[in-house]
Amino acid sequence: MASNNRRPDRVAEAIRVEVATFLSQDVKDPRIVGLVTVTGVDVSRDLHVATVFVSIYGSASERAATRDGLDSVASHLRARVGRALRLRVAPEIVFKPDESIARAARIETLLSQLKDTPASESSDRPSREDDTD
Repeated sequence: MASNNRRPDRVAEAIRVEVATFLSQDVKDPRIVGLVTVTGVDVSRDLHVATVFVSIYGSASERAATRDGLDSVASHLRARVGRALRLRVAPEIVFKPDESIARAARIETLLSQLKDTPASESSDRPSREDDTD
């Protein structure tokens, strides 16, 4: 049983490499203007669907245009992945935004703001013990 669970993981990693290579070297869609990072790939158990998580940097309009471009190249990418990996059935490629990097940056910003807050401001706040009275 363990070998059945490992094959989708191996295929997912190979798809991640192939998609990242395509996006960094061969993509010709003019709508893909933002910096695209492939953060992960999740493949269904039957290997028919590959969900590619991407992080897109740029303005809101650049991100929207890049998402449209990625959706447009998905069918081409499906054929390329099928040929490169020699799969009997090439998985359908679905791009989904990965917001984990943006969330991490926001948390980092909030933590740095808390760190920069002077100690006097934090002492002005009532403590939890004061709230109970």
